[in-house]
Amino acid sequence: MSAQSVSFDQHPPHGHPSNTEPSTQKSDKPSTASHPPASKPDPTETAPHPKLHAPHGKTGGNIEDAAQGGLTPAAAASASEQSSLKMTLRNGLRQFPDFPSPGILFEDIMPIFASHALHTSLIRALELQIADVFNTSTGEKSDIDVIVGLESRGFLFGPTLALRLGAGFVPVRKKGKLPGDCATETFKKEYGEDVFQMQSDAIQKGQKVVVVDDIIATGGSAAAAGNLVRKLGGNLVGYVFMMELDFLKGRDKLDAPVHTLLSGQEEKLDLPPGQTKENPQDPAKPVTDAGGAAADEKP
Repeated sequence: MSAQSVSFDQHPPHGHPSNTEPSTQKSDKPSTASHPPASKPDPTETAPHPKLHAPHGKTGGNIEDAAQGGLTPAAAASASEQSSLKMTLRNGLRQFPDFPSPGILFEDIMPIFASHALHTSLIRALELQIADVFNTSTGEKSDIDVIVGLESRGFLFGPTLALRLGAGFVPVRKKGKLPGDCATETFKKEYGEDVFQMQSDAIQKGQKVVVVDDIIATGGSAAAAGNLVRKLGGNLVGYVFMMELDFLKGRDKLDAPVHTLLSGQEEKLDLPPGQTKENPQDPAKPVTDAGGAAADEKP
């Protein structure tokens, strides 16, 4: 074989338009320099793989995983963590039938705050919930500017949640509890009216605000807090509650997105006099046969 090199002009590579000579190979494969026919796709441009490419076929962006229903691995991990936290928190609640009056099943959230582990789980679950439903990030880089907590149980977790989100905390209090100039909002309760106030300089115009509380019942107090946020010029992004009493339809009074961490009671207990339940799914039984605090209640 000659060691003399062959120039491009003497013999262009096979597949180049200038090379019209028959191939010396038994089966030729198109070179990447040649243009494939329309009926045959370019072998260098394959269809995107659902687990390795984004929907546009490019790598380097958000990786789609078909096994997770289109969620990115990070989003899937977050959803899994949140599901586990919710189950843990649900198991940490206590229920007291007939408190504060017969027929009411009281959801006691205090055991969550009595446990360091449950308290930590609550704050993490709320942080993930807000990031998910309001399309922001977790941690101090979130887009939320202010967490507004309602008197009084919104004060239990609102400040800590605000710290985790890099936000400020603003309380909504009953009339006469706050000094200085205050914005005022009156709302109806089951019996009579009540008044909420917020300090007039607590929220700056345009700040993104999330209102939080433990349970949404009739929705009157939450609606009043939302009105105060708007009076001060805040951008009310939405509401987040630990739980909802669905049968009271309180969310119907709120004109911003409403999200709850845990599923609440779907219907009010209908109990005959002197009867109680330790759990919603249990049959009713005499109060004197119930364990715990319910045993001391009178019909």
